[in-house]
Amino acid sequence: MFSERDQKSPKQRRGSIEVVCGSMFSGKTEELIRRMKRAQFAKQKVEIFKPAIDVRYSEEDVVSHDRNVIPSTPVEHSQNILLLADDVEVVGIDEAQFFDMGIVDVCTELASRGVRVIIAGLDMDYQGVPFGPMPSLMAIADDVYKTHAICVHCGELAYVSHRLVDNSRRVLLGETESYEPICRECFEKVKKGIPLS
Repeated sequence: MFSERDQKSPKQRRGSIEVVCGSMFSGKTEELIRRMKRAQFAKQKVEIFKPAIDVRYSEEDVVSHDRNVIPSTPVEHSQNILLLADDVEVVGIDEAQFFDMGIVDVCTELASRGVRVIIAGLDMDYQGVPFGPMPSLMAIADDVYKTHAICVHCGELAYVSHRLVDNSRRVLLGETESYEPICRECFEKVKKGIPLS
C-alpha cells in the first residue's frame, strides 16, 4: 500500500534539508549512506553527489571509513547538482565542506522543489574553525544531526579532527595517517603545545 507521501507529485511533496555533521571518523558518511539506502529501499528516486576532489577511496563512489559503498556522481561545482538532480525525490551530498558557498542556494532550491536533501560534512576544520558552507547549511537545515567519534587519547567524545602532519593547507585529504579525533580538552592542550599522553 502506498503512503500519502508516495502519491504526491513533486510539486506537492514537502522538501527538507537534513545535515549530518561532526569530526572525522564519527560516522557521518555511514549515516548518509544509511539514510540513502533506506530511501532506495522505499523505492524513492535518489541521487548522491560528492566533490570531484575527494578521491580517497574511490573516484566515483561514496565510501565510508568502514568501507560501506554507495554509487555517486562527482561534481566540480555545486550548480552542477541542480542540473543533474532533475526528477529526484532524495538528494545526498557527501563532504559538503569542500563545496563552494553556492551549495547553500542549491540545497534551498532543491528543498523548494519538494526534494529531501541529506548533507554530510565536517562542521570544523583541523583548527576548530567552522568549515566552508557547513555553518550556513546547518542554519537553513530542518534537522541537524551531530555524530561523534571517540577521542583517541582519553576516550571522551571527540570535538575536532586533529591534524598529525605538518601542513597548514586548510583542505588536505587524508585518513588515519593524517588525522585523529580528539576531545575539546585534548584539543586545548594541543593548541598550548602540551604533549598528549
